[in-house]
Amino acid sequence: MRQGGREPSVLKGILAGALGGLVASYAMNQFQKVWSAAEEQINGKQKKKAEEGEDATMKTADRISEAAQGRRLTKAEKEKAGPAVHFAFGTIMGAVYGVAVEINPATHTFAGIPFGAILFAGADEVALPALGLSKGPAETPLSKHMYGLVSHAVYGVTTEAVRRVVRG
Repeated sequence: MRQGGREPSVLKGILAGALGGLVASYAMNQFQKVWSAAEEQINGKQKKKAEEGEDATMKTADRISEAAQGRRLTKAEKEKAGPAVHFAFGTIMGAVYGVAVEINPATHTFAGIPFGAILFAGADEVALPALGLSKGPAETPLSKHMYGLVSHAVYGVTTEAVRRVVRG
C-alpha cells in the first residue's frame, strides 16, 4: 500500500498521465503563443510565416507519411499534421510519467518541473538534433533554449496537476 491509502495502478497511471500530457500539450502551445507575442512586442517586429520554416513536428509528420504512405506531405498537410504529432507525443510522454509516478511516487516531486526539464533535454537537446529534425544545441541561441526549457516546465507542471486531480 502506498502513502495516502491508495494502491499503485499502472493502468490508472497511464490513463491519468496520458490525459495530463494531452492537456499539458495544449497548455504548452498556449504558453508558447504568449511567449512569442511578448517577444514580438519587446523586439518590435513580427516573424513572417516564411521565416519560421518547418518545425520538428512538421518534419516528423512528413517522415511518418513517407514511411507509411510512400509520399511526402504538402505544406498544408504538414501544418495540420505537425500539431497532431505534438499532441500524440505529449500524450505518450504523459502516460510514461503517469506510470513512473505509480512505480515511484517521488517522481512527482517539485510539481512535475524535473519531468519537463528531462523531457526538454532528452527530446529538444538530444533526440531531435540527432534525428536531423532540428539544429544542434550549439547552433541554437540561448534564448531558444530558455524558451524550450520554460515551455517544457509548463508542460511538466500541467501534466502533474492534471494527473494528480484525475488520480485523486
